[in-house]
Amino acid sequence: MISNKSLIFLTILLIFSNFVSAQQGILVGQDTTQRVITTAVPFLSITPDSRSGGMGDAGVAISPDANSVYWNPSKLVFIENKMGFALSYSPWLSKIINDMSLSYLSGYYKLSKEQAIAVSLRYFDLGEIFFTDDFNNPQGSFNPKELAVDATYARMLSENFSLGITLRYINSNLTGNFSSLTIEAQPANTVAADVSAFYQKDTEFGNISFGGNISNIGAKVTYSNQDNKDFIPTNLRVGSALKLDIDPYNTITFALDFNKLLVPSPPIYAVDEDGVIITDPNGNPVIARGEDPNRNLLSGIFGSFSDAPDGFSEEMQEIMISFGAEYWYNNLFAARAGYFYENANKGNRQYFTIGVGFRYNVFGFDFAYLVPPKQEHPLAETLRFTLHFNFAEESGFDDSVTD
Repeated sequence: MISNKSLIFLTILLIFSNFVSAQQGILVGQDTTQRVITTAVPFLSITPDSRSGGMGDAGVAISPDANSVYWNPSKLVFIENKMGFALSYSPWLSKIINDMSLSYLSGYYKLSKEQAIAVSLRYFDLGEIFFTDDFNNPQGSFNPKELAVDATYARMLSENFSLGITLRYINSNLTGNFSSLTIEAQPANTVAADVSAFYQKDTEFGNISFGGNISNIGAKVTYSNQDNKDFIPTNLRVGSALKLDIDPYNTITFALDFNKLLVPSPPIYAVDEDGVIITDPNGNPVIARGEDPNRNLLSGIFGSFSDAPDGFSEEMQEIMISFGAEYWYNNLFAARAGYFYENANKGNRQYFTIGVGFRYNVFGFDFAYLVPPKQEHPLAETLRFTLHFNFAEESGFDDSVTD
């Protein structure tokens, strides 16, 4: 038996991951109107920093900083400083659990005007849970945790265009060595990669930029054995940003991002007159509409554009939209606002965000606050804090061959 807090924790796991049903090998029913795509290690999709967190989670094409390692690694070569790092912290789902948090540390170094490297660490602490037996006697505690370690290389191919690649190690330890009659749990491990591109150019209207990032391209993970594997959140993010210089002291940036998970859409299974899912002679559920979600990595990625049970209209519902604006005064003070939209049938995350920022010499600070449209929302009162440190202008570099 586990404590009430542990029950809350397990409920969160059911919301954010299909781990439990997959490991038990059963289907407990289906909702034909809401088909939320679930994956393992969903913490990889949580916005880690305050700047984009204040802009509706838009960040693939905005001006680069140390947190570009998460949003679009290819932007790193356009940073004006030679080196820097950022540290972010966010209490997570604080309306439900008081000791869950996401921490993010990222740093970059420019090898030359056209090359940059970076590393980052994401650490998701899910808080402590306590186990008890059938008589409520303590049986110990466990602290579920997940982490991702990244190494990035970015290169400028022209004065306006760059590419980037990131390699990632992922570890997810949700239950320790918990075992039951049906589950023999173990930590999940895998490796993944990001591939990104960035283009920016000064025009008569302002600086316009475009970015794209396919993140978390990696093998499926298992929390038990090789017969039960789950996709990680492979994601396609594309977007654009427009930076306008109002006068020498005031600038404003508008950003728009689109996201789509590149994993199989949940199908609709055939049911009998009692609503019970029909299975074939091998015990597998019969699919009425859609495609079998048990596919390999490449089939899952390419098939994700055409496997929704209701066709093109449902595929469009799987696109998440982020819009944000950022105002800077004299490169010292920033104010931000944004909105994030997810279709009601695919998770229904919809919220406003606001934020502020401050820069002075090598130091910077950002803060963001999430504002859901409904009271008692699990994401209500989400706060994010980020510290920036940037050192040494890049003026000492020799002229690049791309100039």
